[in-house]
Amino acid sequence: MGRSVADAVTAADGMVLVAAVDPSAPGSRVCNVEVVADIRDLVEAGVDVVVDFTVAEASRVNLGVLASAGVHAVVGTSGLDETDIGELRAAFTSSNCLIAPNFAIGAVLMMRFAELAAPWFETAEIIEVHHDGKVDAPSGTAIATAERMAAASADWAPDPTTHVVMAGARGAAGPAEIRIHSLRMRGAVADQEVVLGTDGQTLTIRHDTIDRGSFMPGVVLAVRRIAGISGLTVGLDALLGI
Repeated sequence: MGRSVADAVTAADGMVLVAAVDPSAPGSRVCNVEVVADIRDLVEAGVDVVVDFTVAEASRVNLGVLASAGVHAVVGTSGLDETDIGELRAAFTSSNCLIAPNFAIGAVLMMRFAELAAPWFETAEIIEVHHDGKVDAPSGTAIATAERMAAASADWAPDPTTHVVMAGARGAAGPAEIRIHSLRMRGAVADQEVVLGTDGQTLTIRHDTIDRGSFMPGVVLAVRRIAGISGLTVGLDALLGI
């Protein structure tokens, strides 16, 4: 993902890639810039915005450094919880931070469509599929989708299952007990399906990511707009007007 972001920033009008961070490959080069070992080295390079696609443990450290330095942050890391969000909201006072569960504009629309549909259905389940290199489950997108659906409707039917033959068969119980099923598959990138049901009908809302390039327009949009938002923002929706 880091290389895709570097390529997208390099190709974008009005943007300059200043540096990249990879603790495992300092001194190498990507898109004609030197890779540095630590986020502090990147801050010293004079960046205006940092794009963070790491893991939650690393992102917590990175974002603390960026907030202290007054550098804007665009974050695609999943696994940050409500405690993290609260701490980041308090930390980003001299610069701004946007955290998005998903930067694919189609995925953002999928979440919005599921939120709009939620009040009209009594049952719903989410199936998310990711590549076998993703270490966390469920995905941030699936959790965010369930949260938005739960906020949109409190009228959900109870799970009728009374006997689970194999543990985990019904997936994880998310917000409002909406079930989330996580698949980790070689050959996949990122897909999500929301299935809603009511008497006599079902509605399926699905988004498929074929290539990591699908995330890049959202990332570039966030980099362009980050200076114009205030403090911490969660979700790309605010930049899309939906």
